[in-house]
Amino acid sequence: MKKYIVAIVLVCSQLFLVAQDAKQLHETAKAFMRQADYANAILVLNRAVLLEPKSISIQKDLALSYYFLRDNAKAQETVKAILDNDDADDQVFQLAGLIYRQANMLKDAEKLYKKGLKKFPKSGPLYNDLGELQWQQQDYDAIRHWEKGIETDPSYSKNYYNAAKYYYLSTDKVWSLIYGEIFLNMEPASSNAPEIKELLLNGYKKLFIDASLVPDGKEKNEFVRMYLKTMNEQSAIAATGINANTLSMIRTRFILNWFNKDAPSFRLFKYQQELLKEGLFEAYNQWLFGSSQNLSNFQNWVSNHTETYNAFVQMQKTRLFKMPAGEYYK
Repeated sequence: MKKYIVAIVLVCSQLFLVAQDAKQLHETAKAFMRQADYANAILVLNRAVLLEPKSISIQKDLALSYYFLRDNAKAQETVKAILDNDDADDQVFQLAGLIYRQANMLKDAEKLYKKGLKKFPKSGPLYNDLGELQWQQQDYDAIRHWEKGIETDPSYSKNYYNAAKYYYLSTDKVWSLIYGEIFLNMEPASSNAPEIKELLLNGYKKLFIDASLVPDGKEKNEFVRMYLKTMNEQSAIAATGINANTLSMIRTRFILNWFNKDAPSFRLFKYQQELLKEGLFEAYNQWLFGSSQNLSNFQNWVSNHTETYNAFVQMQKTRLFKMPAGEYYK
């Protein structure tokens, strides 16, 4: 009996060590991936797969490493092995879509995204990638998927980015402004931030030039009607020119007026109200528009308001901006 117990303990100990070895190998491979040394990552990950063949996370990193090495055949082979696994998450379908797109197998990629969305109908990343694939093929139905991603997974930022750019090119300028600003608050340090800041500055100019600033009877969206009406109340300031300073005044009055009305709850506007109360709203507007409008003037403003601007930057680093569920008005 004692021998039987000892044997069980030894077997369990060996299994534990194997699991530990696979985990350690995975961590080693991740270090290689962070250094963009994907060849060495693959060597290590293949060993880890032998030790833990059921590990989805190890196989995902293996497929990703093949993808970055542009070994499409191996990447497809690896990702196919886990696509039908019950434990496959939405990242597996997202990765598979990337691999098939790199191989220019666009129809297969689209099928994979749609299959993934049937399993994960609230996956913001899958809606975003499907939209990008359709946009790549000049299918303007892409916006429908970005909007669905915003509605079902409001904390995922990329759908806001793509939707903002889409609406900027359309006649609808309201959602370009709103989605662009939400994206910037979610990813303030993004490499895409300068592009969206420029979009916002020009978007406000177009908003006040556009006759649609005054809502007509055809506009059935109550949120948009209230937004346009409240923004139109600031047209006298806009008539002096759109820049970081005038936008700070326009948007300050907009927020004060918005919260004096029976307006819908909206996290972006609540955040602006919080900044107003904390005396940081002007710094926030300078951050949004100043560098795009005139970099030299922006730098001078920061130099003359160093304490306020530093307080805003510090707050931005410590306060995570997140859109809640249930505040979708498009």
